[in-house]
Amino acid sequence: MNSTQFEKIKAGRGFFAALDQSGGSTPKALAEYGIAEDRYSTDDEMFDLVHAMRTRVITSPAFDGSRVLAAILFEQTMERDIKGVPTAQYLWDSKNVVPFLKVDLGLAGEQDGVQLMKPIDTLDDLLERAQRHQIFGTKMRSVIKDANEAGIAAIVDQQFGYGSRIAAAGLVPILEPEVSINSPHKEQAETLLHDAIAKHVQALPEDTTIMLKVTIPSRPGLYGDLAADPRILRIVALSGGYSRDEACALLKHDPTLIASFSRALLEGLTEQQTDEQFNAQLESSVEQIYQASVNKAP
Repeated sequence: MNSTQFEKIKAGRGFFAALDQSGGSTPKALAEYGIAEDRYSTDDEMFDLVHAMRTRVITSPAFDGSRVLAAILFEQTMERDIKGVPTAQYLWDSKNVVPFLKVDLGLAGEQDGVQLMKPIDTLDDLLERAQRHQIFGTKMRSVIKDANEAGIAAIVDQQFGYGSRIAAAGLVPILEPEVSINSPHKEQAETLLHDAIAKHVQALPEDTTIMLKVTIPSRPGLYGDLAADPRILRIVALSGGYSRDEACALLKHDPTLIASFSRALLEGLTEQQTDEQFNAQLESSVEQIYQASVNKAP
């Protein structure tokens, strides 16, 4: 593990850029960027377009390690180049941004008020390639729709099961059990989630390092005790369907969390913008998310 990257993630002031839209969410991401589905007819063409979008974001002067601590990449992005350099290497060497990799393969059907991850049967191969690309850590997402204790326990069991394998391979796993912002019992679900995570963390060996990515909780500071545990490197927050303004307003009131935004980061960016317009919009977004992550409201 890269000790410089470790310290940056642990103590750095800034936020994570989640640039990991994959097969299912790519058409929507492209549509919001101003690229309609009639612009591509194959997956290869679609992924070429989304890589061009991500390249434009990563190479922008607004995107660098002074405010962006890390970037979470889709597998195909890791395997591609930016300016002739492998993406993860470009991020760290040129931008001082720590590279992470999304490793889940999407969501299973809903059961007990949750959606577990589909089995990650490619995990060992993915971790081997991630290490070759000098990836620091991983991320995997599951979704909680309601306050069902059995369902939430199953989510947390699965996340920690895969997380232990990832940590044993020398990478830092980000466990992402997202609570839907539309859950009819969101606060109750978050309390159940917190308690289930706390039990698992207590059982971790003292030399294990993990991270959490959570929905901004209805009760600010809910995860403060977990953030203080030395086995948890950092806790980041997803935007979860909120607009950037909404997500930043909520995040500013939570003393524990920094952002790991995807759609909210890219909001307002389009292919049709000139580079000057694009960079100005990204600068505004980066600064807004940075301020919500590091300058907390009392």
